[in-house]
Amino acid sequence: MNWTELYDRLFQVYGDCRCPLVHVSPFQLLAAVMLSAQCRDDRVNQVTKELFAEAPDAPAMAALPVERIAELIKPCGLYAAKAKNLSAAAKMIVEKFGNTVPRTMEELILLPGIGRKSANVILGNCFDIPGFPVDTHVNRLLNRLGAVKCADPVKIEAVVDAAVPPERWTNFSHLLIFHGRAVCHARNPECARCVLRSLCAFGKKCKEQ
Repeated sequence: MNWTELYDRLFQVYGDCRCPLVHVSPFQLLAAVMLSAQCRDDRVNQVTKELFAEAPDAPAMAALPVERIAELIKPCGLYAAKAKNLSAAAKMIVEKFGNTVPRTMEELILLPGIGRKSANVILGNCFDIPGFPVDTHVNRLLNRLGAVKCADPVKIEAVVDAAVPPERWTNFSHLLIFHGRAVCHARNPECARCVLRSLCAFGKKCKEQ
């Protein structure tokens, strides 16, 4: 795979991307990322508008009853588990990290509800610390392209980290996500209008048919 060509073609279409989850602080992005599991970003943004009006930071979230958090985030789905994790993470940030969202992968993944993908989103978008989040779109696109041949997000992250300059990791993930939503859908990908078609193992097969 020509990783530079892959990045450059996507960049020509989407440019420097911004995280679509609305936030004004690392804690708010952390909360929004937690809520985004199996939920669309636009719905998360609707929910967090009301949630952050009541609990805009870690101390306020830690003080809010779990039942109230669950009530506020119910439209996001999986609300009981997400409310429990959000409350516990807020309390840990206040009590263990001095009310400051950690800036390292090792510390971030100690927080309930935060795995490597979420930690990479926070590191890259809040602290300009290179990270490559692997979500379902990234996983699907890189496998469909033939750039990787595994479904393990940790292994995919390692492959990309070895092949792509660190300063591109965060935006590269955004580019793949944006392209997955706009063109390379899980079902019925629009290969005919895909800028990656000549690089893509799946796209080349479509061309032959």
